[in-house]
Amino acid sequence: MPGPAKSTVAESVRPAGTTPRRSGPVARLLSGILLLALFAALVALGTWQMQRLHWKESLLAAIAERRNAPPVDVDAIAGMVATGADIEYRTVRVSGTFQNTGERHFFATYNGQTGFYVYTPLTLADGRTVLINRGFVPYERKEPATRPESQREGPVTISGLARARLDAKPSWVVPDNDIAKNIFYWKDWTAMTAASGLSPARTLPFFIDADATPNPGGPNSGSLPVGGVTQFDLPNNHLQYALTWYGLAAALVGVSGLFMFRKRAEARADHAEPRRRNPE
Repeated sequence: MPGPAKSTVAESVRPAGTTPRRSGPVARLLSGILLLALFAALVALGTWQMQRLHWKESLLAAIAERRNAPPVDVDAIAGMVATGADIEYRTVRVSGTFQNTGERHFFATYNGQTGFYVYTPLTLADGRTVLINRGFVPYERKEPATRPESQREGPVTISGLARARLDAKPSWVVPDNDIAKNIFYWKDWTAMTAASGLSPARTLPFFIDADATPNPGGPNSGSLPVGGVTQFDLPNNHLQYALTWYGLAAALVGVSGLFMFRKRAEARADHAEPRRRNPE
């Protein structure tokens, strides 16, 4: 004989007085602290990016102002270096004679072409020297013999922008300078000075990037080096980053609020269910 019929309805109904298992007060407290900490971290990151945005905008404004200022002489720049002032992108004018035998080559790209920036010592009237970034030459024109017209003789006047020396290699991914092959991958003022046979005590402790004034040259020289190669493309994505962090913080609040709303709705449904099963 078949056994007693089973009620599927009865099996699906929880015993009276039972509720779903919920996390305890300690777990809820820890979850709340974690959410608050995460929210605070996201807001802090967004605020930090806003501070970086203000700093970058001030820096770009300062660079623009310096680039349009009247040029000063090298002694003014040297005085600023001595006091620890920022000399980057300040306009400067200097006169002297190139020491073409001391030419150094910095590996670079210009307008999508691989080559070198040519750094040449310029001897001032008082015997001091300063390293001038004269501009770009293509890779195959590295050696001065391939561009004899670029080897300027006699007094010259150079206008350009002051550039600070680096204290160390900017990143471990940057190759070490190859002094033997006269190829520099970062602007090591000390190494450039020594390789050019200059006296550090008589060499001004900064560089000058020559402006875009064309260099003289014959029909095959292409007026090399090509001056005016200073890079001004400083990325400024801090507003985008700030909005991203603030957006994540707002999303966290929204998701947390939705979760809490659902939990409370479930709790109200659980309290109302026994009354539906046992109406008075």
